[in-house]
Amino acid sequence: MALLKALIQDRQLLISSLIQYSADYHGENEIVTRNNDGTIHRTTYAEVYKRTQQLAHALEGIGAEQGDRIGTISWNSYRHLEVYYASSGMGCVCHTINPRLFEEQLIYIMNHAEDKFLFVDPTFMSLVEGLHTDLNSVKGFIVMCNVEEMPETTLANVYCYESLLEGCEPHYEWPQFDENTASSLCYTSGTTGNPKGVLYGHRSTVLHSWCASSADGLGIRNDDSLLVIVPMFHANAWGTPYAAPMWGAKMVFPGRYLDGESLVELIQKEGVTLSAAVPTVWLGILQYLKKSGKGLGCLERVVIGGTAAPPVMVRTLQEEYGVRVCHAWGMTEMSPLGTTGVLKKTAANLPKEEQYKLQEKQGRGLFGVEMKIVDGSGVELPRDGVAFGNLLVRGPWIAKEYFKGEGGQILDDDGWFDTGDVATLDSEGYMQITDRAKDVIKSGGEWIGSIELENVAMEHEAVAECAVIGVSHPKWDERPLLVVVKEPDVEVTASELIDFYSGKIAKWWTPDDVVFIEELPHTPTGKVLKTKLREMYAEYVLPTAS
Repeated sequence: MALLKALIQDRQLLISSLIQYSADYHGENEIVTRNNDGTIHRTTYAEVYKRTQQLAHALEGIGAEQGDRIGTISWNSYRHLEVYYASSGMGCVCHTINPRLFEEQLIYIMNHAEDKFLFVDPTFMSLVEGLHTDLNSVKGFIVMCNVEEMPETTLANVYCYESLLEGCEPHYEWPQFDENTASSLCYTSGTTGNPKGVLYGHRSTVLHSWCASSADGLGIRNDDSLLVIVPMFHANAWGTPYAAPMWGAKMVFPGRYLDGESLVELIQKEGVTLSAAVPTVWLGILQYLKKSGKGLGCLERVVIGGTAAPPVMVRTLQEEYGVRVCHAWGMTEMSPLGTTGVLKKTAANLPKEEQYKLQEKQGRGLFGVEMKIVDGSGVELPRDGVAFGNLLVRGPWIAKEYFKGEGGQILDDDGWFDTGDVATLDSEGYMQITDRAKDVIKSGGEWIGSIELENVAMEHEAVAECAVIGVSHPKWDERPLLVVVKEPDVEVTASELIDFYSGKIAKWWTPDDVVFIEELPHTPTGKVLKTKLREMYAEYVLPTAS
């Protein structure tokens, strides 16, 4: 018997519908931006939608066509949000570019993407001026400011953002096309080799937004005030520029001011209830709070991802500031969210320490994300919370290949993507990253997870930030080395830190040595750059090596 076809309307899932919905049903809700000069700009969803339509007309007017890549080098702001929706909505591809990449990487990705136009925040003009002669496809530059703020520049074919919008119709008939059409493009950070482009689609983005904003996802509500700290130039700011308009939540953009004092000021003055950022940002916020004695106002919950948050950070936010912490995990190739750490009701009656242990994990897979762990031979391992192996994922918002086929085949025969993470899965669905596959320390034929060692060290009052890497050892192949940035005015010795591990981990996991450093190297997205650390200490001789 043939399958019976559903009698349901076949409406395409398009990004333009998100911003249109927010204007129709939540038009009065605010979008707040801290400008480059520190002042505050206020607008609404209704006004942003009107300007988005004007921008779509403006882009067509200067020659943008469907399929063109439209680059952005900008901080989080209302103008950046308008570019998100105008470019994708008209059928172009919004290519968000990380300005923290090396110059040669920036040149590579803009040429690889074949960007036709480039939106530039004024603070990045000198950066672009230094690159523009190497850009092969860019036909014009749009400076994201008004006429009075236009900088002097050596660039040709330069447009002022606000001047482009003047005179354009505030109504645009959004084209209807296949929901699998490409909508946006983001490149990986390229810690090894050239960055690779991940090409998102309208359908995948809308599905990701629905799921990410659910109660067991980021939990975005209409009455939320969302501080978008995660950069819009990286992995769609974890999907928040799409998820927030879906529910009409107030959005607060910090612009270029990402220091603890500036962020706390926004949290307090804008009634922020929800925010998301990497651990290094929360570290800066906590350091400012400790120094200033201030609080976090109406902030109810925060999402921490990028790397695992140290347990001490989770406890401090919850116990001292009354802010609920939710771990999240994902990657550029996953749009990016894969798991969130909202606890199941079965955890409600657990002792507090056991609840914290669950919170330290990366959380449970969102609906739409399948996960499994396998050993080196590809054999699936049990979900017992003990076995750990390579983490594989698949789902409707996970990449099936990189842009232009870079990197070759990235899925196995059954459609699974290898995340490069080593993890455990338990019977209740909680996943915990034990390490990146490339960062696992192989000692005497056994694996040591660096993350657990880092978490223990972060509990010590003298440790501001740390990383653990494997260092060559003549007997054990590798042994762990703890690299520490100390808290100002707090003294501690290497032996004290080594002793601090006693009773907290398996004895043979204990780092063989500790080195102190002024600053850890970070990737453009704020993660500790362990490849650089391994280079720095490639010749380091451990005291146990003799």
